[in-house]
Amino acid sequence: MKCHVFSAVLVCACLGTVSGIAQSKAERRQAEQMRAQLQKDIEYLASDSLEGRRTGTEGERKAAAYIVKRYKQMGIFPLEDMYRYHFKFNGDKEPANSSLIRIGDNALKIGKDAFPMAFSSDKRAYSEIIPDVMEQNSIWLLPLYKDSAEADNPHFDWEKAAFEMAGKAAKESATGILFYDPYDSKYAPEFNGKSDIEQSEIPAAFISYKAYQQYVMSVITDSTTITLPLELNLAVKRTDRFGNNIAAYIDNDTTYTVVLGAHYDHLGYGEDGNSLHANHATDRAIHNGADDNASGTAAILALADMIKKNGLKGYNYMFVNFSGEELGLYGSKAFVKDLGIDSSRVAYMINLDMVGRLNDSTHALTVGGVGTSPDWAAFLATENKNFKIVTDSAGVGPSDHTSFYNANIPVLFFFTGTHSDYHKPSDDADKINYPGEIQIINYVYSLIGMMDGKPKPAFTATKAPAVGKTRFKVTLGIMPDYTYQEGGVKADGVTDGKPAALAGVKAGDIIIQLGEHKIQGMQSYMQALGKFQPGEKSTVTVKRGGEELVLPIEFGGK
Repeated sequence: MKCHVFSAVLVCACLGTVSGIAQSKAERRQAEQMRAQLQKDIEYLASDSLEGRRTGTEGERKAAAYIVKRYKQMGIFPLEDMYRYHFKFNGDKEPANSSLIRIGDNALKIGKDAFPMAFSSDKRAYSEIIPDVMEQNSIWLLPLYKDSAEADNPHFDWEKAAFEMAGKAAKESATGILFYDPYDSKYAPEFNGKSDIEQSEIPAAFISYKAYQQYVMSVITDSTTITLPLELNLAVKRTDRFGNNIAAYIDNDTTYTVVLGAHYDHLGYGEDGNSLHANHATDRAIHNGADDNASGTAAILALADMIKKNGLKGYNYMFVNFSGEELGLYGSKAFVKDLGIDSSRVAYMINLDMVGRLNDSTHALTVGGVGTSPDWAAFLATENKNFKIVTDSAGVGPSDHTSFYNANIPVLFFFTGTHSDYHKPSDDADKINYPGEIQIINYVYSLIGMMDGKPKPAFTATKAPAVGKTRFKVTLGIMPDYTYQEGGVKADGVTDGKPAALAGVKAGDIIIQLGEHKIQGMQSYMQALGKFQPGEKSTVTVKRGGEELVLPIEFGGK
């Protein structure tokens, strides 16, 4: 390995001279100091006192304060005039106080026995009904379960089934839908404040077995002749939540800026439904997230210190610690949008997410985004004895670099892989491979040092990776904005040569209909895609500004 004059901690094989030996000892001391600081940072960020750093909590705010303090200690100033950049996002749902379910003369109290579905539209519907009879222009009163076996199945996805039935009811011109439990299921639903299912077109609610017996069965003696007045006046509200991104900046008065980023939020106690802990619903355990992603956060702090001390001058350097990543890249998306970040200002972005568990046997290090610039190939081709590099060309992935790639910025993503502690309370600081993480920090720094004296790397668009099992045979070729929740699916990006681009869909368009299928959000979008075959021709309806456009489209295969 060659000695890099810009490296503060790389231990080079510069033996054979007194000065070389002295330099090696100095570097070893610096490496020991880095190890101590790295461990201190991770142990604090992953401590129980921060309660898992869930976005919008006191634990997240404590972590943010600690990170800001570290930048101040290093003498790295805030971006513009502040370190913290707040962003707002939708939090938990809850029934609005105005919600009403009235059966006959009885207004049911909203609570355990009666509540709007979390996906209900905010509308009023009134009609006289016959239970289990589905008529147009009326409210449908239907069982939530098709049989007792379904009611007794703890794995039955009642919310998905209810949403699909509400969609069918809307297509059949129903004005609302009220589900009931006819089996007194011990797994009967409760209002799901964590639901991420999109809003239905009609008001939808649920009443329990007890309420059904008391307010429906006690009245009906002949369900073919007796009708009931039914009123649904429903509203579901979301509480706003707020997160904090942190940005520090070294201004070298150059044209372009390099962004180095990592997310510092984690799962808290698993309240947002993203824990993989088997008993997270009943076992209230802190998810400390030492690897995910205290490791990346601490690595960014170490890199900031190295860049500051070694005086890299070829670019400006921005260090960003994102929150809201675990909820869907909320923080990085807000940061890119609110600051208007694009390729006219940013040279490239490096993202470190889960770099603390380098396997001592395989030494596998995944480097994503290598296809986003031809300049990355030269670095990856250099001799490296510390890692077995696994590359992924895609600029899109399950972490914050995606937000920058969508702004046409070259990206790289460093990752040591998932493990049995991923998204569990057992992801603790004592399992971090500190020597391995230091190797990664040095490796990333060697890239930054090499690029510091070179022109801005060129950007190349890449193909999106296949994620999971596909449930449909066609694709539009868009990158959806998963945080958009105002009806329809917003295209964050559009892939050249794919059906959407060929039809004239543009980034920023909101897709509201595919053929005859209305699109309310991601669920109905995925369902609609499943209705088409490769080569089939139809239309795509989009909102662009204040205008609706109907564009002809031919669906392509995946």
